[in-house]
Amino acid sequence: MMMSDGGYMEQEEEWEREGLLDPAWEKQQRKTFTAWCNSHLRKAGTQIENIEEDFRNGLKLMLLLEVISSETLPKPDRGKMRFHHIANVNKALDFIASKGVKLVSIGAEEIVDGNVKMTLGLIWTIILRFAIQDISVEEMTAKEGLLLWCQRKTAPYKNVNVQNFHLSWKDGLAFCALIHRHRPDLLDYSKLTKDNPIHNLNLAFDVAEKYLNIPRMLDPEDMVNTPKPDERAVMTYVSCYYHAFQGAQQAETAANRICKVLKVNQENERLMEEYERLASDLLEWIRRTTPWLENRTTDNTLVGVHKKLDEFRNYRRVHKPPRVEQKARLETNFNTLQTKLRLSNRPAYLPSEGKMVSDIHNAWKGLEMAEKGFEEWLLSEMMRLERLDHLAQKFKHKADIHEDWTHGKEEMLQSQDFRNCKLNELKALKKKHEAFESDLAAHQDRVEQIAAIAQELNALDYHDAASVNARCQRICDQWDRLGTLTQKRRSALEEAERVLEKIDTLHLEFAKRAAPFNNWLDGAREDLVDMFIVHTMEEIQGLIDAHEQFKQTLGEADKEHKSITALAQEVQTIATQCQIPGGIENPYTTLTSIDITTKWSDVKQMIPKRDQVLQTELMRQQSNREVAGNLPGRPMLDSGSEVMDSVTAIGMDAGESRGPTHKLKQFEVSSPIQTTL
Repeated sequence: MMMSDGGYMEQEEEWEREGLLDPAWEKQQRKTFTAWCNSHLRKAGTQIENIEEDFRNGLKLMLLLEVISSETLPKPDRGKMRFHHIANVNKALDFIASKGVKLVSIGAEEIVDGNVKMTLGLIWTIILRFAIQDISVEEMTAKEGLLLWCQRKTAPYKNVNVQNFHLSWKDGLAFCALIHRHRPDLLDYSKLTKDNPIHNLNLAFDVAEKYLNIPRMLDPEDMVNTPKPDERAVMTYVSCYYHAFQGAQQAETAANRICKVLKVNQENERLMEEYERLASDLLEWIRRTTPWLENRTTDNTLVGVHKKLDEFRNYRRVHKPPRVEQKARLETNFNTLQTKLRLSNRPAYLPSEGKMVSDIHNAWKGLEMAEKGFEEWLLSEMMRLERLDHLAQKFKHKADIHEDWTHGKEEMLQSQDFRNCKLNELKALKKKHEAFESDLAAHQDRVEQIAAIAQELNALDYHDAASVNARCQRICDQWDRLGTLTQKRRSALEEAERVLEKIDTLHLEFAKRAAPFNNWLDGAREDLVDMFIVHTMEEIQGLIDAHEQFKQTLGEADKEHKSITALAQEVQTIATQCQIPGGIENPYTTLTSIDITTKWSDVKQMIPKRDQVLQTELMRQQSNREVAGNLPGRPMLDSGSEVMDSVTAIGMDAGESRGPTHKLKQFEVSSPIQTTL
């Protein structure tokens, strides 16, 4: 336990017996001692949760002693081994012993092993030495002095009679009386009664914790329900009241003397701190904002610039006005501070480096220059992008119109429709093509405009220039193809026209020569099958002579036939070679070379047959003459009947019955063929 030179002692046997016989006291001591320790450890930024566990390594125990003594202990061992922990606890015990306290039955091993009883005893020893021993009231010290102080302070209050540190505090009125005596503004004692101890205790503990910075160390239920509250716990908690209130009056007097000076100094310090804070905050805001205002990059779209414009307007309306007020307050505080320092004969305030009024002024000036430049850039960028957007719409509109116009034009120019046309139809197609060429030339200006707009969009760095260039390239490539195809079609039409004109000339020549030759052939065919009536040798001989004359013209007729068929063959050859099947049909006549050739073949086949018929008739006439010469007395009627039989036979042999006799006809052919049968 502990024995000191201060004139008080606690018997170890009594402490142990109390600890063993009444576990409720141990519970109260745990809570109270833990709270007391934490009230000091918090000053060092730490605390404990379990009093017997958290002091085992000796580190927080040494820290607690340093806080409450304001002295420095030897450097602790940071190892985690048991001997390190024992060494640290021994350093704490040595420090306590150095303060005139004799420790009995408390060793470092018990603390390291987490012995609850020994740990609570050690903490109580520390509380006695550092919180209670130095209390002195009318030559009474420690426990007796603390008790006397409590009696004096609570004497005027009814229902309060402090005789000890256990039963006298159960109803809570003594705690409330101590608070009311020193701080009557914190609670209304007249409304308290002994009948509500829980309320009284909670009120006192809450007020002490909130306004006096005395943590809760006791539990109201434990105080009320325990027959005899733990004396050490109560004494520890009451000692906190003593230290909180003792010397308040003396401090008040001293405080009043320096109040004005402190107030002035505090106000000056407040102004300095506020200036530093405002200056730092304002400069930091300017530092963050200036790069944003100096940024000249966008996504190159009108939507993106409008977004930046909205952000700039929001900056002007929301973010900047408070900073303007902050700058004005900063300058006001600085001028006020300098005036107060000058009136109190204090040196002028010199702000930190980089936070002078001139520094803030220069930074603000730079901000406003950046702001002005940003605004001008935004407006010019918006105008540029609006023009770009207008140009893009214009490009799209013209490109749409052009592509609608060119739709199907390539297929039309590549068409071979003219090859099946006649000459008049081809001339109509050529006129139509000439009209298309005029239309194409008229569209040249639109293509040039599209290319010029695309070039301007590129020069102005349009965000979607890639698609514009691709579309422009497609239009230009198609335009070149249209020009090439147009020229090819014109050449093809002109060539087809030349061919068809030549074919037309051949057709006309064919028609002019085929018609009379066809008539000649028809006449010849009729004459070659025509019946004839002869009565004499002279008549038949005349027919034979005429037929011979006709045969002499066949050479010229054959030449004419070959010339006519050659014209038709030439037409066929030209149409096939030039792939113009539409030029084969002759618009001037329905006659064909096949018709002429067929008739010519018929004529050539009829001539031998005619020769045979004439020769047969000649022989018949000769026979008749001989018969007539041998029978001179035969009647003429009989001779006439034989002649009729001959005519009939000739007609029958000819294979046709032509009716009455007619004269042979003469035909004139376009080539110099003139034949009389």
